[in-house]
Amino acid sequence: MESKQEDFLDRLNRFFASLAGWSFDHRWWMVAVGLAMLFGAIQIASHARIDNSFESYFDAQDPTYEDYLSYRATYGSDETSYIVYSAPGFEHGPWDLSVMESIVQLTEALEDEVPFIYEVQSLANAELMVGGEDGIEIIEIWEDFPEDQEALLKLREVYLAKPMMVGNLISEDAQVGGLVLRMDRTSTDPVEDIRFDPEGGDGLDNLYPQVSHNKIEEILARPEYAGLEFYHTGDVPLNALLNILIGEESFTLGLATAVVVALLLLFFFRSFVGVIAPTLVIQLGVVVTVAFVVLMGWKLDLSFGSIPTLMTAIGVAHSVHILSEFRSFFAETLDRRTALVRTLGLVGTPALLSTLTTAVGFASMSFSPIKSVAHMGTYSAVGILAIFVLSLTLLMALLSFGSTTPRKTMTEKRKLESKGGAIMVAFLEANYRFVIQWRKAILGFFATLILLAIAGISILSVDSNWLDDFSDSEPVKIASYFADEHMGGAVSLILAFEGEGPDSLKTPEAMQEMTRIEEWGLKQPLVGNALSISGIVRDLNQTFNEGNPEFHVIPENQELIAQYMLLYETAGGTDANRLVKPDYSSAQLDLRLRLGTVSETLELVEDLNAELQARPLEFTTAKVTGIQSLWLRLLQYITTSQIQSFLIAFSAIGLLLCVVFRSWAVGGISMIPNVFPSLLTLGIMGWVGSPLDYNKLLLASVAMGIAVDDTVHMLSRFRHEFRVRGRYEEALHAALLDVGRALTITSVILVLGFMVLIFSALDSKSSQGLLLGGTIVSALVADFLLMPALVLTLKPFGRERDASETPATST
Repeated sequence: MESKQEDFLDRLNRFFASLAGWSFDHRWWMVAVGLAMLFGAIQIASHARIDNSFESYFDAQDPTYEDYLSYRATYGSDETSYIVYSAPGFEHGPWDLSVMESIVQLTEALEDEVPFIYEVQSLANAELMVGGEDGIEIIEIWEDFPEDQEALLKLREVYLAKPMMVGNLISEDAQVGGLVLRMDRTSTDPVEDIRFDPEGGDGLDNLYPQVSHNKIEEILARPEYAGLEFYHTGDVPLNALLNILIGEESFTLGLATAVVVALLLLFFFRSFVGVIAPTLVIQLGVVVTVAFVVLMGWKLDLSFGSIPTLMTAIGVAHSVHILSEFRSFFAETLDRRTALVRTLGLVGTPALLSTLTTAVGFASMSFSPIKSVAHMGTYSAVGILAIFVLSLTLLMALLSFGSTTPRKTMTEKRKLESKGGAIMVAFLEANYRFVIQWRKAILGFFATLILLAIAGISILSVDSNWLDDFSDSEPVKIASYFADEHMGGAVSLILAFEGEGPDSLKTPEAMQEMTRIEEWGLKQPLVGNALSISGIVRDLNQTFNEGNPEFHVIPENQELIAQYMLLYETAGGTDANRLVKPDYSSAQLDLRLRLGTVSETLELVEDLNAELQARPLEFTTAKVTGIQSLWLRLLQYITTSQIQSFLIAFSAIGLLLCVVFRSWAVGGISMIPNVFPSLLTLGIMGWVGSPLDYNKLLLASVAMGIAVDDTVHMLSRFRHEFRVRGRYEEALHAALLDVGRALTITSVILVLGFMVLIFSALDSKSSQGLLLGGTIVSALVADFLLMPALVLTLKPFGRERDASETPATST
């Protein structure tokens, strides 16, 4: 079996060597094909669409998502803009007469000019129910504007007595007001439904929510509202900002990473060809990845945000190994073609193995129940394979240009430079001596680290807070915290109540059950306000009884409830339309939540379920739906995805390495340094209290996918040198001084490439860059210390040979 394995690997090495020679001989054809691919991929990629909505996370058949779609079909779009404002320069704040005039004007401007808007609710047009001679009267300030300041202040007291107003349109201290803009579109609607100008194309600025957000911001910035301070939060600004960041940062951070990589390549290899060639190959691979996304009919979402940086960082590894070996062989052979042939003959096979294992690590995410993550697992694996093919063809062709022999005489100094320079050689020599001298201590140290990491993982929490995605300087984050501090919250937890048929929710019993749950919710710390049809009925009952607070209850008579609602509708009331179906067979309770984590919302839902179990509903049924239900479902998927993708990646990569090396021992040893970076990163997150959220759920699989690249190169060269030399310590010395150079350079470039992410406006992406950078460092340490110590201890390549024995052949 061993000889057959060697024959296979030798044939593979010879194939890659001949491929390098063919690429050299047909370099102009290769360049022409590469340019054709680039232009074709750019044409396809230009049709990519951005989507950060929940549709990008959930499969259409997901039960929670189906419930959400059913809820939305009944009550329309649940996407809103929430504008909170204050008037610090006015004596009575929002209730100053001139300020209220501005709010009337602003409400009208928003309703008339903002695309895709359904309605605007503000203090100017809020329905204030008061008792009249003929029953009730609904007052709206903009229709009967107060004559003087005193009249407006009297109205303020009436508004403050209405529970559904406080924390929604007015703060408890009456110093802050709010406008709720409800949209009639969602980000998940077909493109033809969210296109503003039918002839304007599908650019971001012609689609919802961008056009709506831009118009809102333009209106708020007008001079007539200069005395007001606005804080704009809600679905529209959040989605619009994410669209901008995904589009802009995918380009800017990808470009910045490319520049960093280019400068580092120039520093290490001092060759413009060695900079331009890898950069072109990597960027072509990124464009091909985007084109693949378009061809699959998918969209660019939050999961794609770091892909250009990730592809650049991973793709540079192949280039560094090729450039490092080429530089050394060129100095030795003094012939460019021969150097390329020998380079790929030596690097091609481990590059193939590392590509396959890295692609498997990413592809393991394609089994995730989160749709965007599953898509990312597929297109990132395709991108990695594309960059590998381009590295072994187009890169070879590009490196063939230039002088066929070195221009300068190859002195000992230049030969040393071709090996990385004196500092690099000294570093690798020191690493070798350290492993030989402290092998057992290294194994003990890493065993301790692994145990500590496992302990940290045991206390790792799974949680999420969408505001943590943004840096503290982002206006939408500042606005969200301001709204949360002064109002009842900008996030809704929806409870959908169902009756037994038409008019079943008009009964006192059904209304009282909804009221009971609403009152229970308002006692919870996370709940700031509540909106429901039962609240409107209680308000009507109080209004008909001269505003006596004792009558803010559900009437005992069903006919009286029906009469109240008829009078309400006759008076022009419309707020109930979004809270109950016209036939009163179902209704929604909108619990407005203060800012918190998803786990806090989950705890609230669990407490609600406990309440319903202790005191079951008799006349209705209720279930949680709306956006928050999707966040809760996503929280469950995070844990599932992390465990599932990690196990799949671990099993698939381990099995692949065992098959390739035809040795369970070699495959098993190779997996220990591959798993170590993932365990260490997750363990540190557990110890420092950093939760595992939807932004970090990819870390374990991505970390393993990246770490396996270095491991395969190091293990393959170690094994190759052992075949040649027959002694483990000699093989380690040769492998470290050769492939160790490329691993060091690759790791430096990867770390600094990922550090580009810290400049993202998204804190989640910044932390991802830091974590991935730390993962690369831990992977290099494991490959330089842990793996050699394991090989020297377990001797998985077989027995050592005496000096008199014939060495094995090698390509």
